[in-house]
Amino acid sequence: MSTQTLKATNKELYAKLMQPDVITGSEILLRSLLLEGVDCVFGYPGGAVLYIYDAIHGNPDFNHLLTRHEQGAIHAADGYARSTGKVGVCIATSGPGATNLVTGIATAYMDSVPLVIITGNVMSTAIGTDAFQEADITGITMPITKHSYLVRDVKDLSKIVHEAFHIASTGRKGPVLIDIPKDVSALKTKFTYDSKISIRGYNPTVLPNKLQIERLLKAIDEAKKPVILAGGGVVYAGAQNELLKFVTKTNIPTITTLLGIGGFPSSNDLWLGMPGMHGTYTANKAIQNCDLLIGIGARFDDRVTMKVEGFAPNAKIAHIDVDPAEVGKVVETAIPCVGDVKKVLELANKKAKPAQSEAWIEELQKMKKEFPLKYEDGDNHLKPQYVIEMIHETTKGEAIVTTDVGQHQMWAAQYYRFNHSRSWITSGGLGTMGFGFPAAIGAQLGNQDRLVVSINGDGGMQMCAQELAICAINNIPVKIVVINNQVLGMVRQWQEIIYDNRYSHIDLSGSPDFVKLAEAYGVKGLRATNKEEAQKAWQEAMDTPGPVLIDFIVEKHENVYPMVKQGSTIDEMLMGDS
Repeated sequence: MSTQTLKATNKELYAKLMQPDVITGSEILLRSLLLEGVDCVFGYPGGAVLYIYDAIHGNPDFNHLLTRHEQGAIHAADGYARSTGKVGVCIATSGPGATNLVTGIATAYMDSVPLVIITGNVMSTAIGTDAFQEADITGITMPITKHSYLVRDVKDLSKIVHEAFHIASTGRKGPVLIDIPKDVSALKTKFTYDSKISIRGYNPTVLPNKLQIERLLKAIDEAKKPVILAGGGVVYAGAQNELLKFVTKTNIPTITTLLGIGGFPSSNDLWLGMPGMHGTYTANKAIQNCDLLIGIGARFDDRVTMKVEGFAPNAKIAHIDVDPAEVGKVVETAIPCVGDVKKVLELANKKAKPAQSEAWIEELQKMKKEFPLKYEDGDNHLKPQYVIEMIHETTKGEAIVTTDVGQHQMWAAQYYRFNHSRSWITSGGLGTMGFGFPAAIGAQLGNQDRLVVSINGDGGMQMCAQELAICAINNIPVKIVVINNQVLGMVRQWQEIIYDNRYSHIDLSGSPDFVKLAEAYGVKGLRATNKEEAQKAWQEAMDTPGPVLIDFIVEKHENVYPMVKQGSTIDEMLMGDS
C-alpha cells in the first residue's frame, strides 16, 4: 500500500500522520513507515534503538512483531515481502543486532526481494571510536544491499525513508538499509513528508526498446524448437498473467526456474518443469535441443546452466530482464530486451503469433510421459516424496509453501504443483538454511486468510527453531513440516555420489525430539513414521486452528533425482536406481 492508497482508504489516519508537528526522529520514522503503507514490522530491540521502541510503545497504529532472533526477524520480513509483493521491514539494534541481519540481507539481495532494514547505531559523536556495540553496518553490507543510508540529520529522515522504499521496490528489487544513530532518533524537528520523489542517478529502465521486441517476435516466427525459461523476475514483476497470455499466443513450451515456480501454472500442458541440477528430464533436454531460448526474468545461474560451455548449444538466446547487468553476463545473448518483464510482455503480446512448434511440442510431450519424476514407493517405509505429494493433494495446490534448503527443498519443488504466483517461498541464490520457518511466519502474517505450510529439514529447522515461541504466543497457524532423515541430506547425497561414500560430519541423530521441542514452546507436536500415521497426523494438523509441527521420520538414504553433477552439461543426468 502506497501513500496514495493510504490517503484514499484511511483519510483520518493519513491526516493525523501528515500533521506538521515537532516530533522526534523515532516518531518521524514510525510516521514515515505508516505513510508507506507498512502494516507489520519484525524486530528485536536493543540499546541503540530504545528511542524507536519507546515511540512504538505509544503508537497504537504501529504493528510490531517481536521475534526471538534478528535473523528470524529479517527472514520473516523476507517471507512477507515475497508472498505479498510489498516491501518487508525489520528493525535491529547496533553491533551484534545489526550483524545478525547480514545473512538475511544477503538472502534477499541474491533473490531480488524488496526489504527496508532499519538499524540503530551508536551516538553520532561516538561513530568511529569503537564504542560499545558499534559496527560499520553500512560498510559491512555494502556488497549485499541495493543502497544504504547513514542518517546524519534528523531533518533528512522522512525523505530517506521514502527514497528507501522507492529504491527497494522499483527496477530490480532488493534490500535497502537505513542506519540511524541513537541521537538522531531522539532529536526533534518539524515533520514534513513529500510524496514526490526524484533521485539523481537512479532511473531504472522500465520500457524496452521496441526494436528488440520486433527482433524477438521475428526469432519466434523463424524457430522450430523454441523454449521459454521463466524465472523469479516474472513473479516479482507481477507478470504471471502476461506470461500465460504470451505462452498461449505463441504456443511455446515453458520451463520455470526454482524461483520462477508459480509464475506459470504447473497444470498447463506446455509446462515442462524445473531445469538444472535437479531439474526434470524433459526440461533439461528441451534446453539442450531447442533452437531459441527465451529467458524471462531469469539470470542463468550456475545451478540452471551447470557447465556453461555446453548450455543450450543449438539455441539463439533472447533475454528479457529489468537489470541490464544480467543480460549477457553468463550466456551469450543475441536478443537483449531490457525492461520491466510485465511491460515487455504486454508489448510483445500485441503482435505475438503462434510459433511453428507443433512437432516440437509433440516430441516433448512424449518425453514427459516416458521420463516423469518418480521414486520407489512402498508400504513399509515413509518416503519424503510421498509426504510432499500428500501435502499437495490435501491442499489442492492452494497453500503458500515455504522451504528451508536441502533435499526437502528440491522434493517440494518437484512434487508440489503450483498454479499461483507468490505461493512458493524459498531461498534460491544464497541457499540459506534457517530461512524456511521464519519466512513462513512472515508469509502467514501477510496472508492471514491462506494456509501456509513450512517444509523444513531436520538440520535447517534447528537454526531458527526459537521462533516457535512467537507462533504459540500469537497463535500464528503455520503448519510446520519437518522432513526428518537424521542427516544433512544433500551433503550426504554429494558425499555418496561424488566423494565415494566418505561421509564426513553429517550425522544429525543427536537432534532434539521435535515433538517435545514444539510442545515446550506451546505448539502442538505430532509424529509419523509410516504412510498411515502420516495421513492421520497431517489431517489432524489441518483440522487444528493454530500452529502445528509434524515430524515425518523418512528414509535416511533417499536421494534427489534427477541429478546433474558439477562439471557436466544439464542433459548428463543421473536418474537414480529406478
